[in-house]
Amino acid sequence: MNEMSMLKISNKVTIPNAEIEFHAIRAQGAGGQNVNKVSSAVHLRFDIKKSSLPKLYKEKLLGLKDQRISNDGVIVIKAQKYRTQEKNKDDGLDRLQNLIKSVMVQHKHRKATKPTRGSEKKRLDSKTKQGRLKALRGKVDSG
Repeated sequence: MNEMSMLKISNKVTIPNAEIEFHAIRAQGAGGQNVNKVSSAVHLRFDIKKSSLPKLYKEKLLGLKDQRISNDGVIVIKAQKYRTQEKNKDDGLDRLQNLIKSVMVQHKHRKATKPTRGSEKKRLDSKTKQGRLKALRGKVDSG
């Protein structure tokens, strides 16, 4: 297979275009007569379970809570941003590529930090000051 018939995910992972289905559909929304006549939008379908993706990718994709992934493990992307079918096809492929890449991004684990002694003192001082200020707002005795 040549380079153009594959969707590159990483240096080692690619998806053959044969695993990606495209269906031309009519776009929704504004566009005048063009929208009523031309099927420029594209439905892209990619079956995760039947794909040649590595097992780790499949598990992470199937574990995602994403509305674009059906219960059967099929990614459905509707691309209708552009007026031409070719541009919408490319947009759909880009979005599929980004979705698959996103599951392999390692997020840094956040370490909880303690507030410094100085910031803690500053916070307590400001609370005391605010309390005094509010106490002064009370009713004044006319006695």
